[in-house]
Amino acid sequence: MAATAHTHPDEGAHSHDEHSGAALVRAARTALTDAGEQWTDMRADVFDALAGHVAPASAYDIADALSARRGKRVAPNSVYRILDLFVRTNLANRIESANAYLANRHPGCRHDCIFLICDRCGRAEHVDDDRLTEGLRDAAGAAGFADLKTVVELRGTCAACR
Repeated sequence: MAATAHTHPDEGAHSHDEHSGAALVRAARTALTDAGEQWTDMRADVFDALAGHVAPASAYDIADALSARRGKRVAPNSVYRILDLFVRTNLANRIESANAYLANRHPGCRHDCIFLICDRCGRAEHVDDDRLTEGLRDAAGAAGFADLKTVVELRGTCAACR
């Protein structure tokens, strides 16, 4: 599938491309190497397994999938290290409330994310609203907080499960 432009509800906000399939893998590889890291076979396999999940995936889910694919056991600790690298380099987002991860569909774009998580099927939707996250950052700054990482997760029931 080709990349599609995603524009924020606020007309002055930035837009970015959301990738899938081979375009997502190319964008992830470019972002990782641009960050000075290597795109190894294991990292490629972890990213491929992560990108194949619609719902957030745990390191154990990914390790199990890789173990089956490779025919030998892959340790979850190895997967955790790679997922941590992916989060640091913006290739993946961590869903804090589920201790799980989602592939970032626009790895070259850095901004705060809002996740809508379905309590029935586990699917997570990524939503951008810079007005909301900037308001949260402003409120935290007014309270004396700095070096913020905005994590916004809303749980409910998705349209498909209703």
